[in-house]
Amino acid sequence: MTDDLTPPPGVITVFSDIWCSFAHITVARLHSARKRLGLEGKVRFDHRAFPLELLNNASSPRTGTDSEVARMAILEPEAGWQLWQNKDYYYPSTSLPALEAVQAAKLQSLEAAELLDLALRRAFWAQSKNIANRKVILDAAESTEVVDVAELTAALDDGRARRTLSDQAALSATERINCSPHLFLPDGTDHANPGISSHWEGRYGVGYPVVDADDPTAVEELIKRAAE
Repeated sequence: MTDDLTPPPGVITVFSDIWCSFAHITVARLHSARKRLGLEGKVRFDHRAFPLELLNNASSPRTGTDSEVARMAILEPEAGWQLWQNKDYYYPSTSLPALEAVQAAKLQSLEAAELLDLALRRAFWAQSKNIANRKVILDAAESTEVVDVAELTAALDDGRARRTLSDQAALSATERINCSPHLFLPDGTDHANPGISSHWEGRYGVGYPVVDADDPTAVEELIKRAAE
């Protein structure tokens, strides 16, 4: 994988993890802003993995994501949220299979990867589904009506996107990628957690996030700039 993080015109590169609530907000805003601006055919999102479990040497605990739902959902309710409703043993212990699937879908097209990424975020945050489970991933792919599910299945079988995922994880561990989400634009600028500033009260999984400021229009401006 090249370390040139500046995408071509009309593309926004998005480093994130699927079980990151801040990324869930930003990705939802990217999709809604692009549609609102009538730029769905002119701007694409190049999703890349920022695998928190590899960077933190630990899986994301349910107590952590549950503590985020009420506080983050108020910023972007339409993204889809709920406290975990499934059995405890269905809570995903990893997001790596889902992140790999998005990279595998990107071998088909950026659109396929965008839609699978969005479907997996909703499956986790809004539907309490185990995104580490292969059937959940393939069902999400089927729901997009764009992803070639047979081709995705073959890609997961032979692991053709796994090297890409590993390369993105290695890049995420450097100082070039600050957090999930971190966006890179064709004009050479980059924007970590655009529009939102926050801090944590207490340890992750014990405390809770506090949003100090939120500008929902920030993402819309980035869409406009990517389209120029």
